[in-house]
Amino acid sequence: MNYGINREEAFELVKQHVKSPNMLNHCLAAEAVMRALAEKVGEDPEKWGLAGLLHDLDAESHPDLDVHTRETARILGEIGVDAEIIEAVCLHNEQAHPATKRSTQFQHLLAAGETITGLIVATALVYPDRKLASVKPKSVRKRIKEKAFAAGANRDIIRECEVGGIPLEEFCDLSLVAMQGIADQLGL
Repeated sequence: MNYGINREEAFELVKQHVKSPNMLNHCLAAEAVMRALAEKVGEDPEKWGLAGLLHDLDAESHPDLDVHTRETARILGEIGVDAEIIEAVCLHNEQAHPATKRSTQFQHLLAAGETITGLIVATALVYPDRKLASVKPKSVRKRIKEKAFAAGANRDIIRECEVGGIPLEEFCDLSLVAMQGIADQLGL
């Protein structure tokens, strides 16, 4: 399918706008998680992966949540990226789009998928070797319940996986395995 941008072009675009290695890794992790989620629910991993990769394109230039994703939408719209991708990217941060709420499986799972990446990274970083390979699925599920742990990972948004059709435990497991699959790329 043609989504107005291919993976290589999307990655180059992200590298133009995202300079922090941690933020770049977050985008790559979100891409991996979204690909896995798409496969699970029978959707196109390429399309969903692109949304994961591109979702924080303007996070460094526009970190204020009242505007974050608006510049991304403009950039992606100008180059002709698929409207569903743009809409999902915009709505992973509903705060910047108060008149619109997440309503599709794609939108809910992008929000949940990109949010859980931070929780999984934080979980890996408390292990002595600081490696994703050491993280067990039950550890991620346990950390979801600990609100003070990785407090920036909004548990309500993570639980939107269930609105997207994937039970929380399965979602945690799929997300962890997806990130473990690119652990070398993430340096974890």
